[in-house]
Formats: sequence, C-alpha cells, structure tokens
Amino acid sequence: MKDSLRFIGNFMFILFLFLLLFSFAMFQGGFTSWFLFYSFLPIFLYHLGLLLYPIRNWKVTRNLSGRVFRAGDGVSVTIRIERSIPFPLYYCICEEIFPDTLNKEANRERKYRYMAESNKFTFSRKMKEVIFPSMKRVIEIPYQIQHVPRGEHQLEKIRIRTGDVFGFVKKEHIFDVTDQLVAYPNARPINMTEKISSFEQGSTASYTLNLKNANIASGIREYMPGDKVSWIDWKQTARKNEVMTKEFEQEKSTDILLVLDSCYYEGMNPLAFEAAVEVTVSLMENFRKQSTQVGLLSIGEEVVHFPVGHDPNQVDFMIQHLTRIQPKNSQAFAVKLKEELFKMDGGNVVMVMTTRMDNGFRESIVKLRQRSKKVIILFVQSAQAISQNEQMLIGQLQVEGVGIRILTEKELMKNPIEVSAHAFK
Repeated sequence: MKDSLRFIGNFMFILFLFLLLFSFAMFQGGFTSWFLFYSFLPIFLYHLGLLLYPIRNWKVTRNLSGRVFRAGDGVSVTIRIERSIPFPLYYCICEEIFPDTLNKEANRERKYRYMAESNKFTFSRKMKEVIFPSMKRVIEIPYQIQHVPRGEHQLEKIRIRTGDVFGFVKKEHIFDVTDQLVAYPNARPINMTEKISSFEQGSTASYTLNLKNANIASGIREYMPGDKVSWIDWKQTARKNEVMTKEFEQEKSTDILLVLDSCYYEGMNPLAFEAAVEVTVSLMENFRKQSTQVGLLSIGEEVVHFPVGHDPNQVDFMIQHLTRIQPKNSQAFAVKLKEELFKMDGGNVVMVMTTRMDNGFRESIVKLRQRSKKVIILFVQSAQAISQNEQMLIGQLQVEGVGIRILTEKELMKNPIEVSAHAFK
C-alpha cells in the first residue's frame, strides 16, 4: 500500500510538471517557451522510465566469510546486487537492517572495563553505503561486522533506495535475504587450583583438579577420547573385546555440576550475565581437558539439565544451549533452585554462577550445601554494583562452609581469569 501511494504521488508530480510546461509553451508561444518544453522532454522520459523501473526484480545476495565463530570475532560480508536491465541510476543507498541481537559489542575481555556502565555494551549497529551504479549490471558492496556478540543472529533484510538527481522520484524496496550467524561463547583460559573435593573412601582433601591421581583404581569403564594409554585395562579389554580403561577414586570425586542463574530481574546487568556465561563455558572447557565429568543445570524461564555423564556429544549440546540462552522473566532463581534440589545427585561438586544474591538465594544454597559434597559460588558483578546486603550474605555463606569467589571487572579483564584458592573456605 505504501509503495502504491508513493508511485501514484511521484507519477502525478511528474505529470503535473509536464502539463505545466506544455501549457506554458502553448499559451506563451515563442522559441524560448518551446525550447524549455523540448529540453524537459528527455528529463520527463527518464523520470517516467525510472518510475516504471522495477527494482524489486533485482537479485540481492549476501556472502559471509564465516557463519560459526567465537564471540568477539568479526565477519566479512559482501552484498551482491545483480540486475538484468542496466537502467542508468545516479545513486543507490544500500542498508543492512540488523536484528536487535547484534546491537551489542563483544570486545572480548576489554568490554568488562565498562561493566559498571552496561549501557555502553549496547549500541545501534548500522551499515549504510552510498554507491553510484550508473549502468553496471553487477554491484558488490563489502563491509565488516566487528565484535559479534554471543548468540544466534538472523540477518534477514536489506533495504535499497534510489532516485533521480533532483529528488522528484524516490524508490525503495526491502529484500528478504536470510543468513544466520552463530557466535559461540568465548572460552577463556582460567586458573583454578582450589581444594574442592575429597576421595570417596576417605577424608583426604584433593587439590588435583589439574592432576589426575592414578594410584587407587576403583573400577573400569569404556575408553573415552583424552584417556591416557597407561589407564587401559588390557585384561578387561581382551575379555570384553573393546577398549576399557581404569576408573580411579579421583575421577569419581571430582564430578562437577555447573549451575547457571539465567533468571531475569529488574536492574539486571547484561554485561555481568555475559560474563557468567563466559565463565561457565571456560570452566566447562577447563574441566573437560582434565577428563573431569561435567554437567550443566541452566535455570531461567525454562530449566534445562544436562546430567554429569560420559557422552562426548553432550558437551556440544551444552555449548549450543549456552550460545542461545538469554535471561528472561521467570520465577526467582532461589525458588526454582529449591525445586531442583531433589533432582540433583548428592555426590557432585556444585558450582553456581549468579549475578545476584538475596536472602532466598542464601536459604537455597544452605539446603544445597546439605545435599552436595561441596558448593562453590561464583558471584559475577561489577564492584560498584555489589550492595551491602550482598556483602553481608557473602560473609554468612562463607561461615556456613560455602566457597565464594567474587568476579568483578578487575578479575574478568585478566587473561587467564584467576580463581584463587584464598577466595574459598
């Protein structure tokens, strides 16, 4: 409807100019009047041709240098326009219509310097290019999308505008060109040497998140990628006709369940949530390299649980989930955590990533502490945004035996992220 009204308006305006000059020539007469009329005829015919020229028939495509990468990376884009009729055009304005998900900037760890001013994390991303196609049949417009944020992003529309030199005729069409970009969370190196577990058959503390204790074998299991050759049980391998490896006490004692708070609340710091997701992925990659079994419990609008297990494909599913997840309105995290307590395996070490603490959170963590081998909280928030009530709750939880590590912009801007032993009790 809008395009039809624009067409009718432009046509009536050009026709009015034509009739005006023709009337002037007829009533005024003389060489000058008719000279002006005939001089305007080529311009009139060009405007009429431009008005009838169907730019919607152009073939517009988008070529990407990559579709899957890590958050913070950039991608090169080339918009290609092909037209079958080389009608002369003075100018074209090509504009990429970006989705709201791309109106953020993930400048790796450098973005955390603005953690206290999360509004600087968001901005209006624009790409508008003026070209002069003349009679070219093929036009290519390259540009860059820098610092792509985490998530799945749908590039769907390209707007093209054109017109004449005087601005009498203006044409516009939005082309549906769909492409998807997937930016996985950025997994960063993380130093973590905390005392978080103990052997199942004793009270000796284990500091070996970074070392595998291979002295006490407690069973066998199927071979998994990353297992050492020295762990293979050759007798059981020959008996079962498949590769079996020894399972050690330490392997059982360091099963980790990562719990991510993705519940939205008023005044939520979006940059702190991005840091919580990034820390979750970093821990997952860190433990996986050490052959420690890791599970994930994501609590938000929906509760998604990836149990601790030996399925190598589960890691990919967890990363895909953490790529898509966004905080949404739901019940309070503390309420949902209480509901999930009875579904958790009590033999795991639980690590909770959150950006907010309140009294309900403390009560849920105390109950979780009673059911789990050990509970560790990674509280991710800007140093300026931590309230006195949250500082008081941190002290109370530490007294009750819950390990707490506060990750502010100071820690998050380091590479690798430092999770120091003195931060846990």
